[in-house]
Amino acid sequence: MATVGIPAAIVLLHLATWRQYGIFRDELYYLACARHLDWGYVDHPPLSIAVLAAVRAAFGESLFAMRAVVAVCAGAAAWLTADTARALGGGGFAQRLASLAAALSPGVIALCGFYSMNAFDVVFWIACLRVLAAILSGADPRAWLLFGVLAGLGLENKISVLFLGFGVAVGLVAARRFDLLRGRWAWIGGAVALGIFVPHLLWQAAHGAPTLEFMRNARERKLATNTPLSFLSEVASNAGPGAFPIWIGGVGFLLFASAARAWRVLGWAWLTVLAYLLVAGGKPYYAIASTPLVFAAGGVAWERWARGRWARAGIVALLVAGAAIAAPLAKGFLPEGTLIAYMKAIGIKPSSGERQSLGALPQHFADMHGWEDLAVAVAGVYRSLPDAERSHVCIAGQNYGEAGAIDHFGPALGLPRAVSTHNNYWLWGVDGCDNATWIVIGDRKESLEALFESVERADTFRCDLCMPYENDNPIWVARGLKGRPADLWPRMKNFI
Repeated sequence: MATVGIPAAIVLLHLATWRQYGIFRDELYYLACARHLDWGYVDHPPLSIAVLAAVRAAFGESLFAMRAVVAVCAGAAAWLTADTARALGGGGFAQRLASLAAALSPGVIALCGFYSMNAFDVVFWIACLRVLAAILSGADPRAWLLFGVLAGLGLENKISVLFLGFGVAVGLVAARRFDLLRGRWAWIGGAVALGIFVPHLLWQAAHGAPTLEFMRNARERKLATNTPLSFLSEVASNAGPGAFPIWIGGVGFLLFASAARAWRVLGWAWLTVLAYLLVAGGKPYYAIASTPLVFAAGGVAWERWARGRWARAGIVALLVAGAAIAAPLAKGFLPEGTLIAYMKAIGIKPSSGERQSLGALPQHFADMHGWEDLAVAVAGVYRSLPDAERSHVCIAGQNYGEAGAIDHFGPALGLPRAVSTHNNYWLWGVDGCDNATWIVIGDRKESLEALFESVERADTFRCDLCMPYENDNPIWVARGLKGRPADLWPRMKNFI
């Protein structure tokens, strides 16, 4: 019952704090994708979008419903972490400690605080590793089929599950589990995963592998670089300041403890994934999906090491205290002004994993501000147009957040759909914009004058708590496009 109580409690905590500061930039984009169901998108596979489409069909574009789904992901991750500790030989304390560490991990709290593929990714990783732990313990080799199904669905959710597959392959070799590689079921499981992933691969081939272009552009133009020290520091921060002894203990247990010899593959797999992300320049938050494994192993290790009541109470108290300090930085539990003051008091500056200037808030909080106000401002410009023009207007956003805000909030304001050159919006095209009057969010007048006969600044959108590049954003009315939109569109692609 204890291992059910902690997952249930974290679900309830997420549900009680679902609103935060408003809808998140990526949630607007995910909703837009859910209106255009396909086997793939420029920057992610389709599974999380298919789930969102089902939620949208049942509940409309309800922010609560969207966030309830990822709240359940948080509970599932905590439960699977506890069950993985049990599979590694852990008793009640090991399972509770592992579940609590996963539930209170700042990285997991953040990823399960808004709708995206990342919340599902955490669940798929720990589910795959739970099955692998059973296989390593001597379960029926046909369990590789379940591993393959979970890995395939995980790939249809986020392609970073490839890192997990690579880590497992290296782990099997490093731990000399050639018996599993000689058997047919591991290979059949891999074939099952590939078969489930094939529809997305075919979509990629049909569209010229846009995800590869997106990743290349992101590395070159968007993502901030990390030193090895800063990378590892952020990985530790995402795990939680009070969880350090648990996950370090878990890594040590998997790699060195004689009692963990059967599961040595898991330790090598985790280490391989971390090393690959470090060398390849991956975002530190990519490692969040792997941390429940070492929480599970850490729970087992500390159950063995901390025999006394006070020793166990101490490790739990350290975990909870660290989580209490970090939680306001992971999810919007505090009002904005209080959060800003809190960050100053503990010496934390707003951060981002991208090459963007920051305002008073970290990027994942700043991107929860201003979207409805932006749609209202655009609606004001739209209503100021002559009646004859309002019947044929196209609204352009510089990024999927701006376009997504118009598509989400715009219908209630009488606005037409938005277009954008950013990511999948570019693939959806610009049909219906011939001979239109354009309302353009952002961009420079000089750039627009190269495309239009006339460009007038109709308004300025202000949002002090948004990302700085969304604040003081001009809203232009542009007329007389110099050419057909369909002819101009191909060279305006912005995959990043």
